[in-house]
Amino acid sequence: METNFYKSTGISITIGSFLTITTMMLHPSGGNIEHIIQIANPIKSTHALAIFCLPFILFGFYGLTHKLSDKWKLSTLAFIIVAFGLFAAMLAALFNGLALPYFLGQYSENIEQNISVLKPIINYGFAVNKSLDYVFIVSFCAAITVYSLIIITTRKLSKLIGYFGIAILVFAVLGATTNFVFTSLTGFRIFVFSIAGWILYSGISLIKSKK
Repeated sequence: METNFYKSTGISITIGSFLTITTMMLHPSGGNIEHIIQIANPIKSTHALAIFCLPFILFGFYGLTHKLSDKWKLSTLAFIIVAFGLFAAMLAALFNGLALPYFLGQYSENIEQNISVLKPIINYGFAVNKSLDYVFIVSFCAAITVYSLIIITTRKLSKLIGYFGIAILVFAVLGATTNFVFTSLTGFRIFVFSIAGWILYSGISLIKSKK
C-alpha cells in the first residue's frame, strides 16, 4: 500500500510541476491600467491555473514528507513550511490575477476620471503581492533545503535531488546578495522553473520508489 501511496503522490506532484511550468510560460507581462484591462482574460486564466495546481503540489509534498520521515520528523517541519509558501502563492494569485482584473474592469469606461483613486489602490496591491512572493520564495528555499539535507544524509531518494536542492539555495543566496530581483516576471520565472525542476525530479523518484 505504501508503494501505491508513493506512486499516487509522485504522480500528483509531477502533474503539479508541469502545471506550474505551463502557468509561468503563459503568464503575460504586466503594464499600465489600460494594458491590464486589455489582457484581463489571459491574466485570469493563468492565475486560475496556478491556484488549480497547488493542491496537486501539496499532496505530492505530503508523500515526499512521509517517504523522508525519520525519528527527528524534520520532513514534517519542511511540509509545514511548504504549506505556508503555497498559501502565500494562492493569495498572490488570487489578489493579483483574479481580483485585480475584475476590480479594474469595473472602471474600464471611466479610467481617467478615477485614476487618482485607482493608482494608490493598485500600488498597494502590487506591494502586497511582492510581499507574498517573498514569503513563497523564502518558504520554498527553506523547505527544499531541509528536504535536500534529509535526502543526502538518509539516501532514501537519489542524492542528486539533494544536491539540486542545495544548488537552488546557493542560487537564491547569491541572488539576494547581488540584488537580483526575484519578484520581477523574469526573476520569478527563473526561480519557479528551478523549483518546478526539483519538484519534478522528486515526483519521478517517488513514483519509482518502493517501501
